[in-house]
Amino acid sequence: MSSAILTDTLKRAATWPPEAQAELAAYAAEIQAGLSDLPYVPSAAEYAGIDRGLADAAAGRFAAPDAVEQVFARYRRG
Repeated sequence: MSSAILTDTLKRAATWPPEAQAELAAYAAEIQAGLSDLPYVPSAAEYAGIDRGLADAAAGRFAAPDAVEQVFARYRRG
């Protein structure tokens, strides 16, 4: 990708709604993190989600197999 394409994309993104701009910024941060040698550090919200998931697992709360299959079927490609 050329620098001109990236510059054009960023100019168009400046006109997007704030939520879309935040989403693009989050993607860029993920890409940047993947390019660095530093380990990933979850945000406070991500840690909270991890803790909720671990607590649910410890309590035996799991999605029913048919519910899992419905989600996979919905998002499966090809």
